[in-house]
Amino acid sequence: MSEIATIEIEGKKYEFPIIKGTENEVAIDIKALRGSSSGVITLDPGFKNTGSCESAITYLDGEQGILRYRGYSIEDLAEKGDFLETAYALIFGNLPNKEELEKFESDIKAQSHVDEDVKKILDGFPKSAHPMGVLASLTSALIAFNPDSEDVDSEDEMYNAIVTILGKFPILVSWALRKKQGLPLDYGDDSLGYVENIAKLLFKKPNSDYKQNDIIINALDKLLILHADHEQNCSTSTVRIVGSSHAGLFASISAGISALWGPLHGGANQAVLEMLEAIKEDGGDTKKYMAKAKDKQDPFRLMGFGHRVYKNFDPRAKIIKVAADEVLADLGVTDPVLDIAKGLEQEALSDDYFVKRKLYPNVDFYSGIIYRAMGIPTDMFTVMFALGRLPGWIAQWREMRLRKEPIGRPRQIYIGENHRSFVDIENR
Repeated sequence: MSEIATIEIEGKKYEFPIIKGTENEVAIDIKALRGSSSGVITLDPGFKNTGSCESAITYLDGEQGILRYRGYSIEDLAEKGDFLETAYALIFGNLPNKEELEKFESDIKAQSHVDEDVKKILDGFPKSAHPMGVLASLTSALIAFNPDSEDVDSEDEMYNAIVTILGKFPILVSWALRKKQGLPLDYGDDSLGYVENIAKLLFKKPNSDYKQNDIIINALDKLLILHADHEQNCSTSTVRIVGSSHAGLFASISAGISALWGPLHGGANQAVLEMLEAIKEDGGDTKKYMAKAKDKQDPFRLMGFGHRVYKNFDPRAKIIKVAADEVLADLGVTDPVLDIAKGLEQEALSDDYFVKRKLYPNVDFYSGIIYRAMGIPTDMFTVMFALGRLPGWIAQWREMRLRKEPIGRPRQIYIGENHRSFVDIENR
């Protein structure tokens, strides 16, 4: 007999099934709560205690510092796999065999072009436009060139939509950067792998031959893998709830980009660099700012340390710290901001206050350092985050549609005025 939970409201008892996930997560299934004779709903601002769906994509244990995609540990994927393999696994459930991966990559390359008319939309933006706004707009513009909502009963339509967005998205990302920098737009190079092509799209200069740096490629590949999915966060939940209206994949992804833009979500690595810049402008004294961070009366917040989900070391940070060290050593960048970052890192890892509270540098801290060293502007950091998160959004959208989940429609507790009489304007 399955377990049940009993809720008593005004003397009446209501029973609801308890469900368990494959990692023994426990939930009370209350979907029949309001429909029962109780007429009651739950109130959970921010949905911190509410499961919006059952999902087979990502498992996250913040207490133990565990992150797995489709059961594969993030450590194994980052060490042994590459971004395209990871994307395939997230979207379709398993790591691809050689033939599946070759077909996937070939089909993506076949869609690695963007209609020339999209450039006209890009031309309308000033160089000062934030790249996230540009990216959201250009992604939304793809809907005009692919207007139909995908038929979830057609595997071909679903697959074509997936490879289309995976093919075109890196181009839009690079256009957002190159527009800002006043560089000519490009479509990349089909002879290169997926991540190698992304690097060329971003970094190729018009007046010199492009030379691939394998350390940069390795760091970029790992960053994209580490950001590929992270369970039901703000942007992922947005993608699913927009898709629940049967909006198409491109519209749902565009909504996810807008959700990611916020500084409490995808803007965290940008906030890290802005903090480092502020410390530099104030003389660069890291000890002073570590003291400020420990002072509860001081409004200063140390960005890039600790994590609202991980109560231990962010498993992604362990991986990307190695890549950050390699990039800085290889590029030999002389940058006082990066020196401040390394100083903060060393002090936090050795300071009892931070160690006891497990306020370790997180993935946003290290990703900001890497992107800065690569020469990517600070306001492009969240765009790079979106590039990595794309396969996770696709996987979540696809799962939601295939499961035929109902349209999202949260309830509310009304706290406004009771019924009032209308008063003519002369008497107000």
